[in-house]
Amino acid sequence: MPYFYALRRILQPGCPFGCRPAPWLLGLLLAWACLGSPARAARPYWDVSYDSLAVTLPRQPTDEARLQTLQHLLDLRPTGAQALPLLDRLLALNQQLGAFEAQPYRSLRAGVALWQQGKADAAALDSMHRAIAGFDRVGRPIPWILIDLAGLYNRLNRMEDRRRYYETRLAYYRVRGAVQNEAACYMSQGGYYRRMGDYNRTLNSILRAADLLKGYDQRLYVRELLVAGDVYAQWGNYARAAQYLNMAQRLPDFRRIDGMAREYTFLTLSRGYARNGELATAQHLADSVLAARVPDPLDQQLSRAYGMVQKSLLYLQQQQPAAAAALLARAQRLDDSLHVPMTGKLGEFELDAAWARYYAARHDDAQAEKHWLLAYQKAAAAQIERLQPEYLKELVNFYTRRGQPAQAQRYANAYIRFNDDFTAAQSVFHVAQYEGERVEQAQNAQIGALRQQQAVQAVRLRLGQWLLLGAGLAVVLVSGLVVFIYRQLRTNRRTLAQLRDTQAQLVQAEKMAFLGELTSGIAHELQNPLTFMKSFAEVSTELVDDIDGQAAPHQNGSQLRGEILAGLKQNLQQISQHGQRASSIIKDMLEHSRSGTGQRVPTDLNALAEENLLLAYQALRTQSPDFSAQLIRDLDPHLGPVAVVASDLGRVLLNLCANALHAVRERQRELALVPVSEVLAAPHYEPTVTVRTRRLSGRTVEIRVCDNGTGMPDHVREKIFQPFFTTKPVGEGTGLGLSLCHDIIAKGHGGTLAVDTCEGKGTEFIITLSPA
Repeated sequence: MPYFYALRRILQPGCPFGCRPAPWLLGLLLAWACLGSPARAARPYWDVSYDSLAVTLPRQPTDEARLQTLQHLLDLRPTGAQALPLLDRLLALNQQLGAFEAQPYRSLRAGVALWQQGKADAAALDSMHRAIAGFDRVGRPIPWILIDLAGLYNRLNRMEDRRRYYETRLAYYRVRGAVQNEAACYMSQGGYYRRMGDYNRTLNSILRAADLLKGYDQRLYVRELLVAGDVYAQWGNYARAAQYLNMAQRLPDFRRIDGMAREYTFLTLSRGYARNGELATAQHLADSVLAARVPDPLDQQLSRAYGMVQKSLLYLQQQQPAAAAALLARAQRLDDSLHVPMTGKLGEFELDAAWARYYAARHDDAQAEKHWLLAYQKAAAAQIERLQPEYLKELVNFYTRRGQPAQAQRYANAYIRFNDDFTAAQSVFHVAQYEGERVEQAQNAQIGALRQQQAVQAVRLRLGQWLLLGAGLAVVLVSGLVVFIYRQLRTNRRTLAQLRDTQAQLVQAEKMAFLGELTSGIAHELQNPLTFMKSFAEVSTELVDDIDGQAAPHQNGSQLRGEILAGLKQNLQQISQHGQRASSIIKDMLEHSRSGTGQRVPTDLNALAEENLLLAYQALRTQSPDFSAQLIRDLDPHLGPVAVVASDLGRVLLNLCANALHAVRERQRELALVPVSEVLAAPHYEPTVTVRTRRLSGRTVEIRVCDNGTGMPDHVREKIFQPFFTTKPVGEGTGLGLSLCHDIIAKGHGGTLAVDTCEGKGTEFIITLSPA
């Protein structure tokens, strides 16, 4: 699927996040650009790295420069772990200089202090509101305060208040053209709608924010493109997801993503690969989250908790519950100490759902039930409408598996009610949209009616003038058209007759060409055994003449006669052998002509496959008693009867199994000729032939015959289905076996026969049947 190949490109060498210039050098250059002139210093430098800017703070030559650097640091991380010390230094320095109004920063300090204590979130929210109002009054952009404030609303679980507040601020900033704050409001709206499971409005808000961010903060712009890709992936539109992820990856600032945005990116990509079944890459990305360094200690612990949950889910997908349990226990300890909210900067923290999946894997139903209920209760309490239907569905499946229909019905009803409420809410939006469209359509219809009336008046004025002329032209055109059609019909009839004659000639020529090719192949294949038979017959005649030509018995006459008779016997055996080979060629050709003519009947493919595998093995053991191989049967117990021509399909399976056994025997013989020192250094080789059956989608079934034999080079693989092509020594094969197999599958059963091979490693033949 294109989405997951686009994700793979993001991780190519030379493009990861690690290639960045030295932070102190970048910080000095950015500080000079930011503080070198009053014009530059008047606006926050949003695109600078926080760490690089922090390095320049002790090196500022004046108090004014230090004051501006402190402001920029707080613009970038107004609520982080270092916010309170920075605010204290800023307020103390501003008290000396009196450079700006201090009230917004005092309110910000009060709000951040209460927020970090975690005991008075409502009071913290009020202080943050006062700070935002103060900054709006003096006209200072504060996008990161607005972005971080959404987390406080989430912690208070005041989702409707959050929606109303950001809608109000958005209207305020749009009127005043404050693009930084407007973008932050759109970002918060996108997070709200995503939490509610409304992907359509989520993407509207995210893409509006991205368009605004493109003008002043390239790293946030890249991050919003990644968010858009993740939302499209969750929505199921992988083509759009790939488009936005590719767009983000091509931007130079993609490499500069750091902090929690970087961790969010790794988690997003890990989930995407996990959904696609690429667990090794997904685990590598989860490990990157655990190994990454985030400057803020609290954010560092939060990112590790998210990374542990993600990696534990990957272990559960790989059926490694013990490894998942260790990570979940560590994540639980972090959750107990940090009180991680259900939703945060890195998305939803689904620890309880991960525990539920772990206990389900361990078949501990009591604990699984407990954690599924806890996960649903937390999602409902936090009003995360994106997760509630998912958890309700898991509860329904859980109680259904346990045979508790009453409980299953209860949560099924809740799931239906939830979806009905969500659909009703969406209907209001669609109705409102429809009313707007209806007004626009009415206006367009009115304009169209006026234009139509004008056109009708103009036509009426010209109609009288052109009516007679038009009638005359119509008569002329109709007459000409009749003549043209008549002549065209005659031409078409002659052309059709010529095409039929040409087609018959082509068919006849193709038949003759095929007959010539077939005759040439027959002559070539029968020439060898007939030549041998002729040669051995001539030699036998000469031996008989030698016996008759003995003049008189002598001392060694009886011994010579015995040798001649032994030679005659050997020659007769060779003649018989080559005669059997000629008969085999003729028999295979007759089977070629009869392939696909049998009646299909329901057949147990598992039994047919095992029977022919054993027949091929016993036949080879008869020729080479010292040969042994491991036979593996991976047969689908739920395959059921399949309508096939059992005798023809058995011939195909016997041929494929025999070829596989010959390939592993040949490789074993080649290894026997390798020097002892190389054999000891190489891994032990055990000849193995595997037969697999399984049912694909619908009524399609698949049979695979694979071996670890010699494999085939490309030039051999391209010709294996051609008649009379064989790689076996002269006398051991006719070259019709695989050609016959292909015709039986393709023509007789309407299926496919494909081959997958690697020289020196083995070969796999894949039969796909779609019974009618």
